[in-house]
Amino acid sequence: MITRAHRIAWLLIGSILYGQIVTCRASQTNIQTVFLIVMENVSWPDIAGSTNAPFINNFLLPQSSYASNMFIVPGTFGSLPQYLWLESGTNWGVTSDSSDPSAHHFATTNHFVIQLQNAGISWKSYQENISGTACPTTSSGLYAAWHNPFVYFDDIYLSPTNCTNHIRPYTEFERDLTNNMVARYNFITPNLCDDMHGSASCPPGNRIRLGDNWLSIEAPKILNSQAYQNNGALIVTWDEGTANAAGPYGTIILSPWAKGGGYAISNRLDHTATFRTLQEIFQVPLLYAAKTGPNLNDLFRSTIELSAPSLNSDQTFSFAAEGLVPGKTNYFQFATNLTSANSIVWQTVLTNVLGSNRFIFVDTNAANSPQRLYRVLESY
Repeated sequence: MITRAHRIAWLLIGSILYGQIVTCRASQTNIQTVFLIVMENVSWPDIAGSTNAPFINNFLLPQSSYASNMFIVPGTFGSLPQYLWLESGTNWGVTSDSSDPSAHHFATTNHFVIQLQNAGISWKSYQENISGTACPTTSSGLYAAWHNPFVYFDDIYLSPTNCTNHIRPYTEFERDLTNNMVARYNFITPNLCDDMHGSASCPPGNRIRLGDNWLSIEAPKILNSQAYQNNGALIVTWDEGTANAAGPYGTIILSPWAKGGGYAISNRLDHTATFRTLQEIFQVPLLYAAKTGPNLNDLFRSTIELSAPSLNSDQTFSFAAEGLVPGKTNYFQFATNLTSANSIVWQTVLTNVLGSNRFIFVDTNAANSPQRLYRVLESY
């Protein structure tokens, strides 16, 4: 039985009896919905293995892929520049935090969520401890405006309707999640107690444990949702290290398309990698540092590619399937009725489990059809 979740690659051949072969490869992580949760001010050595973070260590990390050696953007300090970088790939000259948008806001449309709007891709930011009745441009209580990067851009800051249409109280999130009404991009900001930042107004206890408790309640809601299970991704990151330190902090990714199993990378990265990955997921033009910076692609499963198609002298047809994950079940299928995508009937001709990431598939009956569409599915 083929599981509902799978990776897939395609190969179309046409008029094979005449030796004309046309190939079409599709290899995308195909993430449809992203949930990004930004936590605060904790270095990775204070998380990994810590008794203050049992949910992260015992539940999230074993099933995730994660980066453990990330640092703040060079030449900056504090929260706001990091949040601006996560939204636009630059800090717009802001080098420190704790300033509301009234102190500095930017008359530019070159930032991520406006790219999404222009592309017809939905987005929302869910912020704890805001009312939702007005654009939350002023910090108050456990809400810090400098943890909400969107309100620093004039197309949101000066547009109350655009602001309140997209920036909503976190109290609405569970309803939207349950009703499968979340946007494709969801930026989640816990309050100053729940994000591990800490405040005199927070309940007593270790600030890391408070944030871990919050994640233990909220993250499973996402992971059990239809939006996540239908090719979604949950990203949990930190703005910076402990006590406003440069790092290293961590970034954790859970997704049907992530490598998972506790796969980790330790190369030095910063928020550019997360921002570029977001832009690549939604296929919008890369901005500023993302144009030349790294991404987090190594945390995701390698794409399956079907290559080296060949019509052989014995009228068999072969191609190489590359990027397969050893130990997973692969289904090699073909279809001949290509007139309508809704009526394609797939036939499985080979099922295997490999010890390597490459396999040469040979179809001995290819000459029986004037054209065939092949696909390889990998279950997990």
